[in-house]
This record gives sequence, structure tokens and C-alpha cells, in this order.
Amino acid sequence: MEFNILKDLVLLFGLALVTVVLFRQFKLPSIIGFLCTGIVAGPYTLGLIQNTHQVEQMAEIGVVLLLFTIGIEFSLKELLRIKHLVLWGGGLQVGVTILIVTLLGLMFGFSWQQSTFFGFLVSLSSTAILMKLLMDAGEMDAPHGKACLGILIFQDLCVVPLMLFTPFLGGAGDGILGILLVSLKAVVVVVVSHFAARYAVPWIFNQVVRTKSRELFILTIIFVGFGTAFLTAQVGLSLALGAFIAGLAISESEYSHQVMGDIIPFRDAFMSLFFISVGMLLDPSAVIRQPFTVLLIVLAIVAIKWFVATGASLALKFPPKPALISGLLLAQIGEFAFVLSYSGKQFGLLDDGQYQLFLAASVATMALTPFSLKYAEPFANSISLRLPAILKRGSRVTGTSHDRFPMEDHVIIVGFGVNGKNLARVLNGNGIRYIAIESNHHTVKTERKKGVRIIFGDASRPEILSHALIEKARIIVIAISDATASRRVAAQVRQLRPNIHIIVRTRYIAEMEPLYKLGANDVVPEEFETSVEIFTRVLRTYMIPNEQIDHCIAEIRRDSYQMFRTVSRRHSHATGISGYLSGVELATFRVQPGSRIEGSQLKDGLLRDRSGVTVLVVKRGEEINSNPDPVWQFEPDDIVLVLGKPSQLVFASHLFEC
Repeated sequence: MEFNILKDLVLLFGLALVTVVLFRQFKLPSIIGFLCTGIVAGPYTLGLIQNTHQVEQMAEIGVVLLLFTIGIEFSLKELLRIKHLVLWGGGLQVGVTILIVTLLGLMFGFSWQQSTFFGFLVSLSSTAILMKLLMDAGEMDAPHGKACLGILIFQDLCVVPLMLFTPFLGGAGDGILGILLVSLKAVVVVVVSHFAARYAVPWIFNQVVRTKSRELFILTIIFVGFGTAFLTAQVGLSLALGAFIAGLAISESEYSHQVMGDIIPFRDAFMSLFFISVGMLLDPSAVIRQPFTVLLIVLAIVAIKWFVATGASLALKFPPKPALISGLLLAQIGEFAFVLSYSGKQFGLLDDGQYQLFLAASVATMALTPFSLKYAEPFANSISLRLPAILKRGSRVTGTSHDRFPMEDHVIIVGFGVNGKNLARVLNGNGIRYIAIESNHHTVKTERKKGVRIIFGDASRPEILSHALIEKARIIVIAISDATASRRVAAQVRQLRPNIHIIVRTRYIAEMEPLYKLGANDVVPEEFETSVEIFTRVLRTYMIPNEQIDHCIAEIRRDSYQMFRTVSRRHSHATGISGYLSGVELATFRVQPGSRIEGSQLKDGLLRDRSGVTVLVVKRGEEINSNPDPVWQFEPDDIVLVLGKPSQLVFASHLFEC
């Protein structure tokens, strides 16, 4: 049995680990490390990899998965909303770039066929590199992110006609009639693929989710993504474009967030292979023999593409800053240009020397892209400040994030069973916003119809938490019954947001300590709360007064929760005022009309003398008064934050009741 491909993968990933770690020590992007890995391991340097074709095939899977995830993230509605960017922005960028490069080629003595083909190559930018960088930087929803995506989508659409025209430029092919016929077939397949995915995908996922099998769910994702890509490839469209269409179809379903969480690990692994495979194509001796030629080509490509893409963005009425940033980010050669260049070489439009010069310049422009993203904004600022006022105007607005539930300072509820629904009801009643995460698709569908802000997915995945806007949330409540899953979620949340308040519901007291170790702030055991409810009902049956029952509850909770908090503090890495508040708690009360506290002043000592609590803050309407003066007079609906022992808080609560 042959294990050559496995050996090649082990060599590549092992070398990539060393290279990327070394590059990260110098704060250089991982992409450059992967490109250098390919150069070192490729046939022109150490020759560690003999069969580069197999690696290139697997690398193409990375591009397919990247476009698949971009489609899921973007949504069809958003694509239709920026269709002007795709058609006009992309059309201007591709058309003008081809025209300028063709004219330059003719000036340097190349034939019109070769010059036009050079224009084809230069017009394409790297969707794989740029989209990954923008996604990692969280700038997909920025104006320049939307502009870049619109232009890149048009470029990907253009790959098909450019591939069809290449044989024609080389003197082969079936002429214009053949091009039109294949183009028509391509349009039909795109339309059929879209509508089939649009209506078939939700039904397929509904059947799969009912099985509650994660393995089957992942297999379905791969089938839908690669199946659509394969279908579009049958008529000459790129695999990546088909994957993008499949991603758009899934983006409209409630399963899109979970699909993203499951597919990203595969995408990242194969994307690293793509960058490595690009590096393997390059012969370093070509750069050594003609370094100045390569440098001039790189400068020419960057200058032309920056100028044209910036002009296209300005023509769409973008302000100068995002237009300049977009132009700089698009100033590299794309991955599909490598496929196109190989085809041009076969038809005599490039000789071996020109092919290697093109590869060298292309890899250089790709390696520059991470630095372009890093310095694009200060570069654009410095230029836009020097522009005359008439050029600083821009009316184009691409919109902000397409998140379904934009909010901040909210509560995330993990698990929408009885506990989650009760919490949501109380939060709604008090005007506190929330987002729920639930893995039961029936619950998600039912609650969404009621207008509940709910996401389908596994809350232990960072992508799901990100869609719940964990970076803006104040509290997360983990209200699921699975102890193992609760620990996974708590650990992931604490890693993503060190300062968020985590409350966990658990069944047994024995499960509390592991949760505190993972960073939970509060753990509520059902075992203990059930015992409290049981003895409360027993005492009521014996006609024990409510005040005495409340006192018993306070005593039990004081002793037991004091023990629980001791466990919490033992595993807390934070030191602060909470360490000095042993035995006391904070509580909030509302002054009810007709209560004993209404109309009294702090200096009267009613609260302090009767209950022993200390008033810290009083909120009246939107006004917050910290450490109020002694002459402060309590009015109905004042909200009072007090500090005291559990038994003291019980007595204080009666003073606020009518």
C-alpha cells in the first residue's frame, strides 16, 4: 500500500510548524510562513515533495471551503444589497485593469494576444488571502471590506469567460460560438444550483438535525458544499464559485452558525496547504537571475491595481479613505491567476521564463498583502488629508453588520428549557435584552416564530458564541442539564471573555467545584434549591408564619452558600473587594407605595436600626446616587442597593413592602 501522499503531508505540516513558529517570533504573518514552506519543500529547492499535483488538488479544497464559509457569513440578502459593488465596481476594476495592462504590453513590443492575456492575469486578486485576512481582523463589515468582497466576487465570476477566451487568444478553441455556448450553460447551472440549494438545503438539514447525530450533520455540510461546487465545475465554472453559492443558500437557515463552527477547522487546515502549494510552484533561481525585473513587475502590478481599484471605489461614490484602503488591499495577484497562467503556458501565451517571472511577482504580491492590511489605514489617512475638499466627498454607504440580533450589554442564555424560558420571561419584563443559544432545532423553530432572539448551535464553539455577540454581553447563564457540556461552555466562555460574569445551573452540589475551577462566578445547584423548596412547603403545611419561614431560608442559604463561595474564592485568580465581604451580600429593593420606608430619610435610621443593612446606591429614574446624603428622602419606585448579612436582608425586605 502506498503512503506517499501521507508522507508528503507529514513533511509539509511538520516543516510548516517550524517555519510559522519562527516567523511568528518576528511578528510576521502565518501566510508568509506557509509560502516559504512551499518554496523550501518544492521541487526547485530541496525537492522534499515529489508529487506536487496531489498537494495542489488538496490545496484547492481549501479555496472551496473558504468560499463556502464566506457565503455562509455573508447571506444572499446582503449580496443582493451590494449588487452595485459586484457589477459596477468589479466590472470597472477588471475592465480597466485589462485595458491598461494590454496597452502597456503593446508599448513593450508584445503581441495583442499576449498583452491581453497579461491583462487577464493582473486583473484577478486573491480571494483566499484577502478574505481570510479580513475575516481574522473582523473587517468584513467595514466599508472597505464590503467593497473588496464585491469586486472579488465579480473577479471570480470572470474566471470562466477568461478561461474560455484564453484558447481563443492562443489560436485554438471553437471560436466565439463555443464561448457563448459554454457561457450559456454556465448561467443555467448557476441558476439551477441556486434554486435547488435554496429549497432543498433547508429540507435536507431538517431531516439530518432530527437524528441528533453530529457526524451526519458534518457529512451533510461537506456533501452540500462540495456537491454544489462539483456541479458548477462540470460546465467550466470554478469550484470555489459553486461553494460560494452553496454557502449563500445555507446562510439563510437557522443552522448557519453551527455549520460555520463545524467547517472552520477543516477550512483552516486545507487553506494552509493552498499557501504551501503556491510556494512550491516558484523557482527561486528565477528571482536570483533577474531580481530587478521581478521587482519592477511587482511595483507595476501593485501600482496599477491600487490605482484602478481605488478609482473604481471612488466612481461608486465611496469616501476617499475606504476607497484607498480597498485599492491597496486588492493589489495582489489571485490564486485563480495561477490556473489561468498554466493554461496560457499550454497555448503558447507564456514561455517558461515568463511563467516563472509571473509566479515570482505573484508570490511577492501575496506576501505583501498582510502588510498592506496592517498599514492601509494610516496610508489612506495620510493621503486623504492632503486631498482637496471636493474629492473628500462620498455618499456611498454599504451598511453595518448583518447580525440578526444587534445589541450590547445583554444576557446570553445557553439552553432554552424551563430555566432558560423563565429567565427570558423575567428579562423581558424588566427590559433587559438577551440572546438564547439552543441545540434543539424544534425549540429554535418554535421560539423564533414567537419572536425570541435565539440561535441554533453548540455554545461550546467559539463561532456560536461570537454570533451571540459575547464580546458585548454582560452576563452568560449556562442553563443546560449536561454537566460535561456545561464545563466545556464555561471554559470556552472564560477563554473568550475573561471579564464576563458566568452563572451556571447544575444538578448536584458535587459538580460545583469543577465549574468554579473553570472560572464560573456563580453556580446554582438544583439539589440544594430543591431541598429549600421542600422544607418551605413542609413548614407552610404546619402553619409556620411566613416571616419565620423566610428567616429559616435565610439561615440555610447563609450557611450553605457561604460554603459554596468559599469554594469559589479558592479557585478564583482575582483578588479584590469580594475577598473582604465574607458573610455579607448585596441586595436590591424597590420602594413600594405605602411601605414603611416611604417618606423616611436616611438620617432617621429606620433601615439601619431595624435591619442593620447599609445603603450603598439609590436609583431614581435614570439618576443614580452613590453613597446618598443623610437627608435623602425615599420616594415610591426608588431602587435601593444595600449591603448586609442574609438575615438582615430578610428584615430589610419587609420595610420596603406595603
